[in-house]
Amino acid sequence: MADTAHVEPYEPRYEPGPDELRVLYRAEAQAKRRTEARPGLWMAVAIYLMFSATDLLLIPDVAAYTIVARFVVGITALLILEEQLRRGVATEWLDLTCAGAIIFGYIGWLCPAFTGADKESVAYYMVFGTIFMMSANLFFTFSFKLSIVTSTIIMFILYVVNYFLPATLTYKMVFATFYVSCFTFTSYVNWKLNGERYNVFLNALEAKIQHREATERGKALLRLSRTDPLTGLENRRAIDEKLRDYWSDWQRLGNGFAAILIDVDFFKKFNDCYGHQEGDRCLIHVANALSDLIKQYDGSIGRYGGEEFIVLTRMDKKERVAELAEAICLTVESLALTHELRRDGISVVTASVGAALTRVQAGAKLEKIIHEADRALYLAKAGGRNCARLFDPTDPQSSDESENIAALLKIAIGQNLVSLVYQPIQDVASGKVDAAEALMRLKMLDGTLVPPSLFIPVAERTGAILELGRWVIRSVCTELLADDHIGVVSVNVSPIQLKTPGFATSVAGILGETGVAGSRLAFEITEGLEMEMHSDVLRCISDLKLLGIKIWLDDFGTGFAGLSWLRLIDFDTVKIDRSFLHACGTQKGMAMLQDIVALVRNRGPKILVEGVETDEQMALMREFGIDLIQGYRVGRPAAAGSFQAKRTTQKRAFTVLKSA
Repeated sequence: MADTAHVEPYEPRYEPGPDELRVLYRAEAQAKRRTEARPGLWMAVAIYLMFSATDLLLIPDVAAYTIVARFVVGITALLILEEQLRRGVATEWLDLTCAGAIIFGYIGWLCPAFTGADKESVAYYMVFGTIFMMSANLFFTFSFKLSIVTSTIIMFILYVVNYFLPATLTYKMVFATFYVSCFTFTSYVNWKLNGERYNVFLNALEAKIQHREATERGKALLRLSRTDPLTGLENRRAIDEKLRDYWSDWQRLGNGFAAILIDVDFFKKFNDCYGHQEGDRCLIHVANALSDLIKQYDGSIGRYGGEEFIVLTRMDKKERVAELAEAICLTVESLALTHELRRDGISVVTASVGAALTRVQAGAKLEKIIHEADRALYLAKAGGRNCARLFDPTDPQSSDESENIAALLKIAIGQNLVSLVYQPIQDVASGKVDAAEALMRLKMLDGTLVPPSLFIPVAERTGAILELGRWVIRSVCTELLADDHIGVVSVNVSPIQLKTPGFATSVAGILGETGVAGSRLAFEITEGLEMEMHSDVLRCISDLKLLGIKIWLDDFGTGFAGLSWLRLIDFDTVKIDRSFLHACGTQKGMAMLQDIVALVRNRGPKILVEGVETDEQMALMREFGIDLIQGYRVGRPAAAGSFQAKRTTQKRAFTVLKSA
């Protein structure tokens, strides 16, 4: 199984042990006590001072002393606590300060109160001493041990004072019992509260763990939903979201950015040759290398589908975008991943790159920059692959004009904006013109002609070539072949048509509808255009030859696959590009044309030379034994009507000669 890029897994649930739980509880309790120490002591001191009013009522003779004692103890305790908090002392010291405030607050009040003249009032007033005991157990959240120690000291003081009070034994026994009961009750409640606090802590911790688990699971699911499972890069959904963010920043703040599309060259052939597992490994290697590169440019990279990747990076200079695009090409090529079945002289995996940069334009939309990058990528592929192209709005092949042409092609057939002209092909030996090449013409709604060099690439890029191609074949059959106006007509066929399932079947249907024999139709495959010779294309060509259709190789010598195609396909005719004939003015050019002619003749097909314009060139064709010629010396492209007239004239002359 192919290695996949690392995707961070979801961590299993965290379950702390009993000892760890106790440690966590103590740490949380300490933090809570530290937070509550200041408000707790300030409130306790405030209540403690408010009891000065009862001093005035119950022990008025010593009230002044008890009130002073209350203020001294309370303010001293607060000052000590504030200083400790300022210095950041340990929580245990804060607890001891609060516990000391309780003990000394009781002692500080008790000492002057005990000297009062009304001993009976003092004796009954001492019952409020249990408030200090309750404070230690219930008001402050001391540790259970510190609470017991503090309340025990308070109870001990109560017993000592109770012992020395001039009261009856019954009074002493009743109050001693009350003290013990209060101590026992508050200590028990404190113990239960500590248990409840621990249970609350456990429940809160469980809820916290569950919340964290749910949060982590949600984050993991979000990562998975935004991550390509094979490469670990962002997937199309994540990239689209990021693209919207980039676009928003561009519209609001003017922060320009670039969109770069990357396509691994001949990847289908790589898969067919090495298998899908190696194909997956290839994509992973490419993804990792590009990811490392893009980090240097502070950009984002994602897998856009299949073997296509996309890069978004904040840039506003064409030079920097072009530099990054070239670096991407070099990075992929430098991986040196073997790809032996390529037919372009390169034996490693490469990539084609198309880039587009934000620019000020009326009615700009988010999708525009992706369309522009895609058009640049198309030009990179058409330009030989393993190269980068930056969208240029002034280039008619990639500019907005091509979008207008794309829209025009959608209505071209219905609005009669396309037509055919035919360039004659002459047999050199007989001198007869019994064949022609069909050439498509396109005009705009105002009648302006659009050059084939402009609309044909757009038709191929948009897929409009499929419908146009069927229209051309049907028109050729009805205009010339059905009425025997000419023997054979050749039609240029795009590689896209040959790769489309059912193309041969649609051609057979047209031949059947028009009653034309397949042997009178020739399909020209342009060598100058790249085409992967995979099984679907070869099968389509085989099916076409079964229909009797002739297969010609066009523009031989201008591309890189001609020799391989001559080996794989049994061509009926090979057309040698006009550039070789026009170079015959030099000895070297003449020798090259002779070599090409000899090479093709050894393979067996007929030879057609394009661009014959002069008598000297015509004589040279006879000298080389060329079968067919085409060019202005034979005739310029003309409408079907001119061929019909010529055919009629030829038939009438032939009849007269026969009668004579």
